[in-house]
Amino acid sequence: MSQSIEVLNLRTQRDFQYVIKMENQMKGLRTKFRQIEDDRKSVMARNFQELNDKMDELKPLIPVLEQYKMDAALISQFKEEIRNLSALYQRVLRLDSRLRSCMGKLTCGKLMKITGPVTIKISGTRFGAWMTDPLATTRNNRVWYMDSYTNSKIVREYKTMDDFVAGVVSRTYSLPFKWEGTNHMVYNGSLYYNKYQSNIIVKYSFETGSVLAQRALEFAGFHNMYPYTWGGYSDIDVMADELGMWAVYATNQNAGNVVISQIDPDTLQVLKTWNTEYSKRNAGESFMICGTLYVTNSHLSGAKVYYAYSTKTSSYEYIDIPFHNQYFHISMLDYNARERALYAWNNGHQVMFNVTLFHVIKTEDDS
Repeated sequence: MSQSIEVLNLRTQRDFQYVIKMENQMKGLRTKFRQIEDDRKSVMARNFQELNDKMDELKPLIPVLEQYKMDAALISQFKEEIRNLSALYQRVLRLDSRLRSCMGKLTCGKLMKITGPVTIKISGTRFGAWMTDPLATTRNNRVWYMDSYTNSKIVREYKTMDDFVAGVVSRTYSLPFKWEGTNHMVYNGSLYYNKYQSNIIVKYSFETGSVLAQRALEFAGFHNMYPYTWGGYSDIDVMADELGMWAVYATNQNAGNVVISQIDPDTLQVLKTWNTEYSKRNAGESFMICGTLYVTNSHLSGAKVYYAYSTKTSSYEYIDIPFHNQYFHISMLDYNARERALYAWNNGHQVMFNVTLFHVIKTEDDS
């Protein structure tokens, strides 16, 4: 009996030791499970924080992406507008061609209205001249610039009107003789101007850089003998219109009144002369359109064209065509037949006026 109890006791102790061992193992497992759980939570928290940090880094990109979407839409819109502009430009070219064709069918007209001016540039002194060639081709848009009214012989050339505005000089010419006044012109590739302290007209070729002709205007006053009202040695005014080249001046023989001469542009020989009864000193500036001389009081703020002399009929009339003397002192005013516009130098401003002419349309029966 006692032996059985002892055996049972031994087994019980062994089982108890086993239970204690298992209990310790269970405690170890629980500890490991807790550690694993804690590690899992720590890893998740760390991963979550890293993910959150990445999101914070990406958040500023959201408006950038939105702007990109808007820019992409604008680029698409601009491409469409460019395509439309290209088509519009082709239409403008066709309309311009048709307009020039229509203008070619117009006979000479009578001045009805002057509008503007449009200020092209601000440069130079108070007095000067700038011009384009009325006989140049449509692709030739060169501009020439002559600052001051005396004691100078430097002419600047610009390839286009845009270059002129930007001040991009393509070529500079040094004339063999100084000029007087501001009433020069470029005609068929040559410059025509009044030689300093003389009544001589000089023809200078831009192509060859040489004088092709020079001739004195018989009896013409010069060097402020018979200038326009504003002075500036503006005694001799060379100009051109639809009918050719002209010179406007005054002589003692005509009592200081305006004389109009048609000039051969090659030889500078006087072809025909008209003596008017209008005092040269009372004129502000003048210009020719279709064989009619228009005289202005452009030295005044309330400027207008008030006298017209027709070389076709050898008669004159007083008219009243106002125009805006925006900068109060016009020292050069010339008509360009190709552009149907007036070029002016107004107190250091290079400006242009549009002109409206009353035209008679040529028909097939008239040709």
